[in-house]
Amino acid sequence: MDERRLVYSTDGDVPLPRPPRAKTQARPVHAGLPGDGVIRVAKERRRASVVTIVHGLAPSELVETGKALRRSCGTGGTVRQETGSLELQGDHRDHVIAYFEKQGRKVKRAGG
Repeated sequence: MDERRLVYSTDGDVPLPRPPRAKTQARPVHAGLPGDGVIRVAKERRRASVVTIVHGLAPSELVETGKALRRSCGTGGTVRQETGSLELQGDHRDHVIAYFEKQGRKVKRAGG
C-alpha cells in the first residue's frame, strides 16, 4: 500500500499529507478566433442549461451590445472581458443573428 495515500491510521502514526490536486483552470473558449470582422454566435451547454455565446465583437462595444441584446431577447447574461465574449442565458441564436444582420454586420452560426 502506498503510504502517501494513507489518510487515517489507528497505529498512532501521523498520516502523510496528500499531494496537491491539480486545479482545473477555466480555459478561454475560442480564444484563437481570427480577427476577420465576423461575429460568431454559438450555443454551449453548461450543466443543465444552455448559453448563447457571441464572439467577434470589439472590446469597446461589448457592454452596449450586451445590454441591447439582453433587452431584446428578454433574458439575462454577462460580458466576459477576459475572453472578449458575450453570454446570454438560453438558446437565442436565431434572434441574435437576426439582430446583427439587421445592422448590416457579417454574422455566422458557429458550432453544431
